[in-house]
Amino acid sequence: MTSSGSARHKGLILAALALAQLIIALDYSIVFVALPDIGSGVGFSDQQLQWVIGAYAVAFGGFLLLGGRMSDLLGRRRMFLTGLALYALASVLGGLASDPWVLVAARAVQGVGGAFLAPATLSLLTSNFEEGPERNRALGVWGATGSSGMVVGSLLGGVLTQAFGWAAVFFVNVPLALGVALLGLRAIPADRPTERRQGFDLPGGITVTGGALLLVFGLVQGPEIGWAAPVTLVSFVAAAALIVGFVVIESRTADPLVPLRVFSFRSLRLGSMITFAFMATFGASAYFITLALQTVRGWSALATGLAFILPCACILVGTVIGGRMSTAIGVRSTLVIGLLVGAVGTAVFAAFLGNGSTYAQMVPGIVIFSIAQGVIWTAMFSAATTGVEEKLQGLASGLATSGQQVGAAVGLAVLVAVSNAVSGSDPAPAELSDGLQAATFTSAVLILLTVGLALALPKPAAAVKETPVPAETPVRANEAV
Repeated sequence: MTSSGSARHKGLILAALALAQLIIALDYSIVFVALPDIGSGVGFSDQQLQWVIGAYAVAFGGFLLLGGRMSDLLGRRRMFLTGLALYALASVLGGLASDPWVLVAARAVQGVGGAFLAPATLSLLTSNFEEGPERNRALGVWGATGSSGMVVGSLLGGVLTQAFGWAAVFFVNVPLALGVALLGLRAIPADRPTERRQGFDLPGGITVTGGALLLVFGLVQGPEIGWAAPVTLVSFVAAAALIVGFVVIESRTADPLVPLRVFSFRSLRLGSMITFAFMATFGASAYFITLALQTVRGWSALATGLAFILPCACILVGTVIGGRMSTAIGVRSTLVIGLLVGAVGTAVFAAFLGNGSTYAQMVPGIVIFSIAQGVIWTAMFSAATTGVEEKLQGLASGLATSGQQVGAAVGLAVLVAVSNAVSGSDPAPAELSDGLQAATFTSAVLILLTVGLALALPKPAAAVKETPVPAETPVRANEAV
C-alpha cells in the first residue's frame, strides 16, 4: 500500500470495518429480546412474529452471493457505503412502523443492506491487510466485534426495550450506521477505476439470487409450517431448479457474474462449510441461553441482557487469542483446538441446563465455549479467504458468509426440533429444560464432527501455494475486472 499503509491509517480502516461488522451482528440479535414487545406494540399474531427475524435472514442470505460479486465488480467501498445507507434508512422505517408488514419490509431491506455490507467488509479487510500475521491481527479485532455483536445485541436489546420501548432497537442503528459511513469515507481508499465494468451477467444474477432466496425461505419456514408443507417443498424444488440453471448459465457465459473456478479453492470450500457448522451450533447458544433464563427461570428482558455481558467479554478474549494462535501455529491447528475446546464447553453448559440449576452453575460452560467461539470466529474466515486471488475476494467473502447465514437457519431449526421432540408441545419449565439440555448436547456432538472439516484444510505451506488456475494466474491477478 502507499500512504494508506501507515499504521494510523490502517487503524482507521480497521476501525471502520470492525464497527460495520458489529452493526451486522448486532442487528441480527438485537430484536430477539424485544420480540414480545414488538408483537404487542405493532399487532403481530404469533405466526406473523417469526417474520421479524425471518425477513432479515431470508433477504440477507438470499442476496449475499450477489452482494459479494458486486463488491468485486462495482467497488468494495461503494458497496460498503450502500449497505450502511440501507441499514440506516430501513432502521428509521422499522422504528416508525405501526403495521406488521411495514416492519417486516424494513427488516428485509436491512437484510439486503447486510448482504451488501458483509462481503464488502471482509473483502476490504483481506485486500488492505497482507496475508499472514498482519491479516491475522486485523481479523482478531474484526472478529472480536463480529462474534460478540450477537451477544451485545441481546444485552443492548434488553436495556433499550426496558428503558425506551421496542422502537429503540431500530433507531439505535441510525447513528451507528451514519458514524461508520463517515469514518469509512475518510479512511477507506476510493475504489480504483479498474474495479468498474460495463457488462453485467443479469441471468446469472437473477438465478443465483432467486435460488438463494427460495432456499433460505424454505429453511426459515420449515420449522414453523412443517418440512413437508407444500410451501416448503415448492421453495426447495424451485431453489434447486434455479441453482442448476445458474450453474449452466455461468458455465456457458464468457463473462460470468460468479466464475465457477472460485469453487476450486479447497480452503474456501472447507472454510465455508466450517462457517456453516459454526453458526449451526455456536450460533444457537444465545437463543438457548435466552430461553433458559427468561422462559424457564422467569428473568426479565433487562436481567437476561445483563447476563450476556459474561459471554460477550469471553468472546472478545477469544478473538484476541485466536488471532495470536493463527499466527503462531496456523489457522488449521487453531480451528481444531478451538472446536475441541468448544465442544467440551458446550457439553459442560448442557449439563447444567436442568430446571434446578442456577446461572452460576452455567457459568463455567459459558466461559469455555464463549472463548472457543471467539477463537474459531477469527480463524474460520481466515481459512475461507486464504489463497483466493485478490479480484475474487468479494465473492469468496460472500460465499463464506452465505455458509454462516444458511448454517444459522438450518442449525436453529434442527436444534429446536430436537428440543421440541424431548420437551413436547406447550411444555412446563422442567420439560422445556430437558429439551434445551438435549439440544445443547446435540450441538456439542455436531461441534466435534466439525473437527473433521478443520483437519481436511490444507496445511499452511499448501494453502499459500494453492491456486485454481495454471501459470497465467499471477499475470491475470492484477488485470482490470
